[in-house]
Amino acid sequence: MPAVQPTVLVTGFEPFDNDPVNPSWEVARALDGWACMGATVRAVQLPCVFGLAAERLDQALAQWQPGLVVGLGLAGGRTEWQPERVAINCDDARIADNAGRQPIDTPVVAGGPAAYFSSLPVKAIVQALRAAGLPASVSNTAGTFVCNHVFYALMHRLTGRPGVRGGFVHVPCLPEQAARHPGLPSMALPAQIEALRVTVRTALAVQTDIVAEGGQIH
Repeated sequence: MPAVQPTVLVTGFEPFDNDPVNPSWEVARALDGWACMGATVRAVQLPCVFGLAAERLDQALAQWQPGLVVGLGLAGGRTEWQPERVAINCDDARIADNAGRQPIDTPVVAGGPAAYFSSLPVKAIVQALRAAGLPASVSNTAGTFVCNHVFYALMHRLTGRPGVRGGFVHVPCLPEQAARHPGLPSMALPAQIEALRVTVRTALAVQTDIVAEGGQIH
C-alpha cells in the first residue's frame, strides 16, 4: 500500500462586512491540491462567525489530520503579507460577525492560557518572502476578531497534537477591494498566491526559526 502523503491544511474565511470577496479564501483555494516537498495542500473555508469558525476548524483537523496548518485572514489596511507571532485568549469584536455575534472581552477558551505563540518559523518566512520580492513583516497583533479567535483555537488544539505545527497569516486586500475603498492598500492575487507558496515551502523546510544577524526581522 502506498504511503499517505502528509497534508498541509490552509484555511481562509468567507467574505464579511458586506464585502463580496475575501482574499484569504481566494488565496487558500488557489493552492488546494498543490503538492510541495512531499506534502499536499488542502484548503478549507471557515465561516466568519465566532464559535462556528472554531467548530469548522475542528472538523477540518479531524478530516485531514494535517502535519502543518496555516490560517489566513484579511486585515484591511495592512500593506504586507504578515505572519502573526501570537494569539491572545480574547474575543472583543469591534463589529458583529456574519451571524450578528459581537462578543466583548470574552475568552476564546475559558480557563485557557493568556496567549499562544505561533509554531511557524515566522521570521524565516518573512526573510524568504522578501527574498522573493514580496513585501512582508512579522505582526505582533492578530487583533481580537474572528481571525485571532481561529488562531488561538488552532494553537489550543495543537497542544494535543504533538509534532503538528501551525500559525496564522494576515493578508492585504485585493485590488478590486481597494477600488471600492480609495486609499486602501492592496496586493494582487497572483502575488498573494505566490506568498502562500513561499510560506508553506518555508514552514515545511524550517523547523526552528532563524535569529537574524545584525538586527531583528520586523
